[in-house]
Amino acid sequence: MLLALYEKYKPYYADNLRLAMPIVVSQIGHTLVHLADSVIVGHFAGTIQLAAVSLVNSIFMLILVMGLGISYGLTPLIARENGSKNYQECGKLLSNSLMINMVMGVLLYLFVNYGTLLFIDHIGQSRDVVTYAKPYLQYLGVSIIPLMIFQTFKQFTEGLGFTKQAMYISIWGNLINILFGLVFVKGLFGITPMGVKGVGLSTLIDRVLMCVVMGYYVFSSRNFRPYLRNFRLTFFDKVRSLKILKIGAPVSLQYSFEISAFSGAAILIGTIGAVEQAAHQVAINLASVTYMISSGIASAATIKTGNNLGKNNFGDLRKSALASYHVILVFMAITAVIFILASGVLPYIYTEDLAVIGIASHLLIIAGFFQLFDGTQVVGLGVLRGLGDVNYPTIITFFAYWVIGIPLGYFLGIPLGLGVNGIWYGLTFGLLTASVLLFFRFQKRTKMLLPER
Repeated sequence: MLLALYEKYKPYYADNLRLAMPIVVSQIGHTLVHLADSVIVGHFAGTIQLAAVSLVNSIFMLILVMGLGISYGLTPLIARENGSKNYQECGKLLSNSLMINMVMGVLLYLFVNYGTLLFIDHIGQSRDVVTYAKPYLQYLGVSIIPLMIFQTFKQFTEGLGFTKQAMYISIWGNLINILFGLVFVKGLFGITPMGVKGVGLSTLIDRVLMCVVMGYYVFSSRNFRPYLRNFRLTFFDKVRSLKILKIGAPVSLQYSFEISAFSGAAILIGTIGAVEQAAHQVAINLASVTYMISSGIASAATIKTGNNLGKNNFGDLRKSALASYHVILVFMAITAVIFILASGVLPYIYTEDLAVIGIASHLLIIAGFFQLFDGTQVVGLGVLRGLGDVNYPTIITFFAYWVIGIPLGYFLGIPLGLGVNGIWYGLTFGLLTASVLLFFRFQKRTKMLLPER
């Protein structure tokens, strides 16, 4: 039975993975920035500053995914127009997306600088942790502007099926981030040790360089000349902008509901203690790596779905989407086993604090169980995004994380006294809820298309 299933979907597995793997690497880049920050700070600046990284990343990831979600509105539109061979429209969509994302980057920076930095003093966190967190958050706030410009060009090229270039840029960007982070945090080459502030500065430098290089690649490559004939920086119209925002805004909300649930969990854990918060950062960082791999596979599913929809090829659309589900189930099952078997070893990557390692090892076992749900829900969102179905999935994500996940996590963790483990149990059940409901939605929408063939 499994062999027959494999033979049926084999062409789709190969096609999807060829498209997905470069996206996966570039998607991991977003997480590796924060992973590298955590490792460097954990080893060279201590547990309190690692807790500061945890606090900031929990808050900033919510802000970041709001921007990333808006930028994702471009990809299915580009994929669909490319599938229909409407190349001129692609340039016009890029013009509008670039303007939207630049404005969004500035707004998010202002929100960080004039909102979050004041809010962080009043959420019951350790005073020492907050003191270290503020300068780190300031640098990350500025970095979101060049990151949003980079994302515009990345989503444009990926929508056209050119996925390797963003991958290469992300790899080099992360190497630069790590090198500068080590220099600034530890104080090499005569530089005064900057602690957690140093990884913030290295991240800003990394994102500025990535923005410049990605923009240069798009405008200098012959691959994109047919698509850029109608590109104008000042070409901004209401109709196309609304098309982008009608997809991007709900996607932004979807990511926000999920990430804000994990951010809310981090804040709840911070009221328990700095050691628990640092342990949460270790476990969530490792889980974030596998999540971003899933997100890359989901992005490829969005592109393939959009292409097939543009070609009115509904049979291949459904088979390709199911193949993405199969791939993510196998991958997440493998990572679940790794997390469970290596739960006592992996935390040493970040810290040598035995108290942090003990708590983090328990959280990684829980993370192992929620891997399957996390992967399938993000692929479901990706396929539905390619279909242009974004409103109903937004309601699902809100229900799963904020009606089920966080309230249950709070109840188990605080009133019932299960602590950080209880909060993670609630998050796991939220992911399960999202995964099941999104799969039912996928089944309904794709089966509705088949008779039209």
